[in-house]
Amino acid sequence: MRVTPLLGLPVATAALALATAGPAFAGGKASPKPRRTIGTAGTSFLTATTVRPGQTARLSASTGDYLYWQFAAAAGQTDQVAVTLTLPSETSRAGAATWTVDVFDGLRRRQACTEGPQTVAAQPGTAKAELHCTLRQIRSWAEPWSSDPLPGTYYVRLSAVGLPDQGAGLPVDVRLRISAKNGNAEPSGAHLKAPLAPAVNPGATTAPEAAPSVEPSAVSSAPKPIQRAKSWFSWPSTRWWWTIGGGVLAAAMGVAGYSLTRHPRRWFS
Repeated sequence: MRVTPLLGLPVATAALALATAGPAFAGGKASPKPRRTIGTAGTSFLTATTVRPGQTARLSASTGDYLYWQFAAAAGQTDQVAVTLTLPSETSRAGAATWTVDVFDGLRRRQACTEGPQTVAAQPGTAKAELHCTLRQIRSWAEPWSSDPLPGTYYVRLSAVGLPDQGAGLPVDVRLRISAKNGNAEPSGAHLKAPLAPAVNPGATTAPEAAPSVEPSAVSSAPKPIQRAKSWFSWPSTRWWWTIGGGVLAAAMGVAGYSLTRHPRRWFS
C-alpha cells in the first residue's frame, strides 16, 4: 500500500509538466519563436547591422545620419526592402527633405530596384514617408563583368539628401523590414527560344569522313581548266574586239600627243 504513491509520483510530475507547457507540445512539435526586433543600425558598410529576411528593425535616429543594414540572399530569391519613416513635427522642420534607400551587393555595387519608390521627398506637412525597393531575382551564376545580383551579402543604406541645414539632427523613427520570396534559381527568360540574329548561311555540318554526294551530271557539265583557257583565247570573241579597239585608241592618242608636243604651232595657228 505504501508503494503506490511512490510509483505514481513520476507520472504525476510528467502530467504537471505537460499541462504547464501549454500548446507548445500539442502536436509533438515546438511552436516557432517570433523573430526578435532589431533596434540598432550601423553607420558604414563595416558596421552594418545584420537583419534576416522576415525580421524587422526599428529604432530612433537623427536626420542626416547614414544608416546601414546587411542581409544574406540566396539563389532564386527576390528580396524586397520596405522602410517606413515617422518624421518629426511640422513646426520643427524648416523645409522639405528627400529620403532615399539604396541596396549594394558584396562588391559595393549599387543594385537597381525593379519596383517601389526608392526616393521620396517629404514635405514639411508630411508625417510619414514610405520607401520600397524590390531587387532583381538572385541568379545562381553570372559573368564577372556583369552587374547581375549573385548570392551573398547585401547592404541597405538609408540616407536623407537635399536636407536643409536646420533639419539636420532632428529625431526620426525608422522601421525597416526585409522580405524574401523564393523561386526558381534560374529566372524566367534565361534561355532564348530563337536566336536574336538568324544564321546567314544556315545548313547542317557534315562529318569529316562523310564525303558529300555529287551527281555525275553536275561533275561532267562543269568546264575543265583547259576548256576555260581555250574559251578565253577563242576567236572571234568580245574580248578580242575590246582589246583591238583599246589598242587602236591608245595608238591614236599617242600620235596626237606627240604632234601636239613637237609641233604646237601647227595646231594653234
